[in-house]
Amino acid sequence: MGSAALVAAAAATAALLNQTQGPANAHDSAVAALAQAAIVAGDGAAKEAPSSPAPPAAASNAPAEKVVDYDFQFQPNYYYCGPASTRIVLTSNGVTMSQDEIARKLGTTVNGTDSANDTTRALNSVLGKDVYQTRMIPGQKATAAEAEQLQQDVVRALGSGRAVVANIVGGARDAVGVWHEFPGGHYITIVGYRDNGRTVQIADPSGMFGPRTYWMPTGTMANWVAARGYSA
Repeated sequence: MGSAALVAAAAATAALLNQTQGPANAHDSAVAALAQAAIVAGDGAAKEAPSSPAPPAAASNAPAEKVVDYDFQFQPNYYYCGPASTRIVLTSNGVTMSQDEIARKLGTTVNGTDSANDTTRALNSVLGKDVYQTRMIPGQKATAAEAEQLQQDVVRALGSGRAVVANIVGGARDAVGVWHEFPGGHYITIVGYRDNGRTVQIADPSGMFGPRTYWMPTGTMANWVAARGYSA
């Protein structure tokens, strides 16, 4: 998350989310505070944008569906979504680091992690030059071509066993109808795909909206990334 308003609204969550694992009631309280912070950071009721047209199957020798191996941790405070998501990606590459170590590489502060350029830079500092590349979706809504590019990038990366980290903003509805809303911005990890990449599986370290993993149409995912970017 990168909003000053979010920082002010969510300051109380730092005390609640002070460890990756803990009692269930502590985590539930932290999630509630984080959700309230996200609402305060927003600028009114969210409007669900229509998904970009479903992209065609990516031309690839990758399997039709794939979920990579990874190790999951919740983010320990309201501004560590970048380190938590980047950590998931690193574990899919066989590297385990603490969220604090990753936060230092990302330049994460209480204002969050600036952009997908930082996640790409941090990943490549560990894994090697040009292993990951940044892909920006500059408009307020993804085009069909940008949705297709995301599909191709996901299939290529996950087909090689590497998860993808995405910087998202606003709200989106998952494949079972649950609305996920982050007005101030958020980082998530794409850890799987099915139907040749037309649908992606997301590992969300916030723990705010139901299960920690959920599926989403790729066009919807591309719209969620719009105005931000991803590392693949």
